[in-house]
Amino acid sequence: MHPSQFSPQAWQDALEITAYIGTDNTQAASRFVPALEVTCEQLIALPGMGSVRQFRRKDLQGTRIMPVTGFENYLIFYAPAGKSIKVLRILHAARDFPTIFE
Repeated sequence: MHPSQFSPQAWQDALEITAYIGTDNTQAASRFVPALEVTCEQLIALPGMGSVRQFRRKDLQGTRIMPVTGFENYLIFYAPAGKSIKVLRILHAARDFPTIFE
């Protein structure tokens, strides 16, 4: 297991996304979590890969976004944390990020 830290909301996001994908395609749903893990491993190795997203909240300064490998419509919102990353949320690209993070 990689040393990424998931917020409780990020865990909930991953569960909900997997369930949602599974309603149409169980095989794709079974690939989501491994794809998420691979993406997190890449971010730990190169935490500057994602693009910086600006938020009004001071505690979200430095938050970065990276698509989940193979599931590019789902975005990981994360912050580098030493030799790890802190995954804040995992959201569909069509969601209203500013409202969600306010």
